[in-house]
Order: sequence, then C-alpha cells, then structure tokens
Amino acid sequence: MDANFDLSQWQVPGADAAFYIPNFVTQDEEAYLIRKIVEAPRHRWKQLANRRLQIWGGEMTNNNLLIQSEMPAWLNQCPDIITRLRETGAYANSAHGAPNHVILNEYQAGQGIMPHQDGPAYHAVVGTISLGSHAVFHYYEYADDDQQRDFGQSMRHEDVLTGGRRINPVPVLSLLLEPRSLIITTSKLYSCHLHGIEPLETDSFSASSTGHAVHQSSTTPYKIANADLIQGSQEQDLVREGGSLKRGTRYSLTCRDVEKVVNRKFMGKR
Repeated sequence: MDANFDLSQWQVPGADAAFYIPNFVTQDEEAYLIRKIVEAPRHRWKQLANRRLQIWGGEMTNNNLLIQSEMPAWLNQCPDIITRLRETGAYANSAHGAPNHVILNEYQAGQGIMPHQDGPAYHAVVGTISLGSHAVFHYYEYADDDQQRDFGQSMRHEDVLTGGRRINPVPVLSLLLEPRSLIITTSKLYSCHLHGIEPLETDSFSASSTGHAVHQSSTTPYKIANADLIQGSQEQDLVREGGSLKRGTRYSLTCRDVEKVVNRKFMGKR
C-alpha cells in the first residue's frame, strides 16, 4: 500500500467514523486466501449455531486478556494483510498500531448475524475484509425511552434485546460490502452502535438514483450510504437501477487490536 495512503478519501458519505475501501485485496489474493481458509485443519474451525469460524492471533480469556499466538503466514507474510491494515492509519492510536487478533467467519447464503457490539477488550477500530461474496452491513443504535414509546406494538415484535437494552430495528447506516473490500469502523460508530447482517439468500435493490436496498424481510428502503464508493460494475448497476444479487459463501476477516496481551510462551513463568 502507498506510504501516502489517504484514508479520508474512502470516508462513507454522512458517516465520519466509517471508511469503505473497495478492492483492498486483488482477485488472485482473494482466491489464495479462500484456499488457505478452506484448507485449514478441522480443529481450527469452531461451529456455532448459525455459522462457523476460525480464530487467529490467540485466545481471549474471561478478563479480556489475549493469550497471543502467531498469525498464519497467509495473513502476515504473503499477502501481508496485517501490514496493509497498519498502513491505512486506522489503527495508529491503538496499543500495537495494527490488528493482533483476527476472527474469520464463514457465512453461507441465508446466514447472518444479529445486531451486536464487539466489546471493551478491543481498541475502538475494526477492519472487516469480505471474501467470496457480498453482504449488506447494517449499523443500529439502542432505542431510548421516547423511541420505545413511539415504536409501541411494533417494537415488541421486531426489536432485538441485548443486555436488557432495546435496539431500534431501523438501521442508522447501511452499506453494500463487495467481495475483496474493507470496511473500517471507528470511534462512536464502533463503541456506541451495533452492527449486523440479515439472514437472507438474496439482496434486492429498488430502482433509485441514490441507491436503496430493500431486503426481503423489510418494508422500509434502506439507503446504501457507500453507493458512490462502489466499484464493481454489477453492484453499481444494482444500487442505481435496481435488481437482485444472490449471496454465495462469504468469508469475513474481522481484524482488531486487543490491548491487553500476554505471550503464550511466557505463561506460567513468574
């Protein structure tokens, strides 16, 4: 990546804490990374209820401490994704200046993830690289008391409960993440908002010059805030002229900096 890389040129319009970088990895790099992911030994995969994942860089303890282990060569050597993320400047104020922990999620078509926050163990920056397929990525906010009264009956049926707090089901920001793209979330958008992906097999877009995504489970059109940053010709046509985009298998690399770290080889040595 160019040493004079200017992250601000990739700022999502209307969102000063989100940056969308298309083609962060090349097509050849994407194919190589996916091959290394699927070749990983079975024990590297952790099966969850609605998806499976791999964890690289170490394991987290209950008190938010990272027991560090080495990253695989396909993340920090060839291609050197970690250095490339460092050079964006997004992690400049984090404890280590770059990600030291990567969670790799596999999403089949029809799978998603409920609105959630990443928690206090990480510096308030996360970079997510999409491989293999696209996603529509929503940011949500907690509903205050007035919003809860306004939503009334619909809130009781549609909102999500997280730690006893209600979530406004209408996203405050929606992005189309292309394959090979990077989305960087920072500041209050990271620490005060939630993010999630609806479990759909196809994403539908209404015909609009500004770009609106209308999901099968939704009745409200959600503006695609990064429409002007999208570079794929098919994706550009869809968000401007309408149409459908069928999801395939998507691998997301969620890259964060855990502030409290201990090296595994020093465990037990006092």
